[in-house]
Amino acid sequence: MWQALIPAISGILEKVLPDPKAATDAKLKMMELAQKGELAYLDADLKLALGQIEVNAVEAASPNLFVSGWRPGAGWVCVLGLIYTFLAQPLIAWYANIKGWPTPPTLDTDILMVLLTGMLGLGGYRTFEKSKGVAR
Repeated sequence: MWQALIPAISGILEKVLPDPKAATDAKLKMMELAQKGELAYLDADLKLALGQIEVNAVEAASPNLFVSGWRPGAGWVCVLGLIYTFLAQPLIAWYANIKGWPTPPTLDTDILMVLLTGMLGLGGYRTFEKSKGVAR
């Protein structure tokens, strides 16, 4: 947001402050404040991500299947949903059509695909970290 306002504020500073050095100093101070604000947002995001990583590590180390197994369980639900949607349902519908039976229902895979792509993205990122030796 600050990046869009800096040119406008710089123009105002040049008109309000007739001394070129004072205008330059004010612009520099404004850019420093904008950068500090953006760095504060980045720092907050980093702290949030590191906290989530710690929670994930604790969950994964748990011997309780309901704590450590929910991610693999969500992955298997995605796999089963995709198997049904792209393999089983069309074949069952084809066979049901031959026999004159009602066709089986289709699944709405929008939410399923969001979940799956998120899981695959995180898994790909983790694999990339391991290949670079960052995560041990």
